[in-house]
Amino acid sequence: MKVMIASDIHGSAYYCRQMLAAWDREGAERLILLGDILYHGPRNDLPREYAPKEVIGMLNARKDQILCVRGNCDTEVDQMVLQFPILADYAWLVLDGISIFATHGHVYNTAHLPPLGPRDILLHGHTHVPAWEVGENYTYLNPGSVSIPKENSAHSYLTLEQGLFQWKNLEGEVYHEFRP
Repeated sequence: MKVMIASDIHGSAYYCRQMLAAWDREGAERLILLGDILYHGPRNDLPREYAPKEVIGMLNARKDQILCVRGNCDTEVDQMVLQFPILADYAWLVLDGISIFATHGHVYNTAHLPPLGPRDILLHGHTHVPAWEVGENYTYLNPGSVSIPKENSAHSYLTLEQGLFQWKNLEGEVYHEFRP
């Protein structure tokens, strides 16, 4: 099964449309969102075409194909308008035989680890910077940000298919690959 992994839409209708177009182009069965869906947060500038109501409509139309964890900008009010669960701090996933701890990154991260095994993956967004770091006890992966990338990174997402993670910009160009 192919999945797409994205984070940090922050209410940008413009980048949400691009993300959904990438999802369609990828042919992924599911979209895993790592939080910060509707609100831009006080530390970020308004993203291009900040229109949370449009983002709500676009994502709700695909509610049965989305798995989401809560970001630091996601609240109960957001859950009232989104028709798929968004308030879990984390999700344990086993995809292609890979054990993945998916979270936003503001609670669990490389400085505050959840219980992980030596082959487990810590997957989170929050930093807006793509990452792939193989450690002794776990591997840390980050798709970067769909709408507000930082440190000169691309507007980006991840795919996972047959055990291969690929980091791509929103045009679908692969700029890094990782196989655990």
